[in-house]
Amino acid sequence: MPKKRQPEQEPVESRQFESTGEIDRGIKKLERRIEELEHLDIRAAILEDTGAEDVVRSNVRETIREVFGTNSPEFREHEHLQIWAGGMYVNMGSEEVIEGTERGRKQVIGILRGLIDRLKEKREELVGQEQPSPRTYFEQLNLHPRIAEVANDLYLDGYHWEAVFAAAKALVNYVKERSGRHDLDGAPLMRTVFSRNNPLLAFNDLNDQTDLDEQEGMMHLFEGAVLAIRNPGGHIFPEGTEQRAMEYISLISLLAYRVQEAKRRRPE
Repeated sequence: MPKKRQPEQEPVESRQFESTGEIDRGIKKLERRIEELEHLDIRAAILEDTGAEDVVRSNVRETIREVFGTNSPEFREHEHLQIWAGGMYVNMGSEEVIEGTERGRKQVIGILRGLIDRLKEKREELVGQEQPSPRTYFEQLNLHPRIAEVANDLYLDGYHWEAVFAAAKALVNYVKERSGRHDLDGAPLMRTVFSRNNPLLAFNDLNDQTDLDEQEGMMHLFEGAVLAIRNPGGHIFPEGTEQRAMEYISLISLLAYRVQEAKRRRPE
């Protein structure tokens, strides 16, 4: 009888990192796994059968796969990693299991530190060689916290225009909160809150023609952000480059900072 053919395994493929920022995020993830191991209460996990060591082990395996890739040599080597070191036999006493798990913890921490060193080496190779990408510039932006909160993860995960739309919605909500006008939305909200003649949020003291012109100009910027960015994004995300998406988010962040700096005024 012919033998069953075993499914062919995918060829080993080393992860190609595109930027130092990508490597730094991988290092942080591995460092978090080390922290979990260091804070793991092994005695309680074994004696009380909490399963905490199983969760930590699973997290370590998944993080190695996520950082290096499913077909990477790093994951192939450690995909069956256990928090255990030494011999094992039937009817081991609890103290022996605790000791073996403790030795395993130290071993796994050593493995993770070795993988971090490998990433740092790759990082050194990239420094001076990589061409700055929009992603690299984006990571250096000092976005307004309200914008960063909703846009950062989306943008860095590759959902650039979803990040733009999320940032635009966050800006509108921020204007509502600062002005107290939750009854309005979109362009009417911006025209009312930043009105040239009787604004609820003022960008200056409105003492002369220059002040009034600035107030009106800023009102049109906010109105334009709603009409040209948020409203189209609610129906279909525009097509464009990663660079253009970052520029839109930068603009929205600037407007959010201006909202933060604006003075509340009582309507006349």
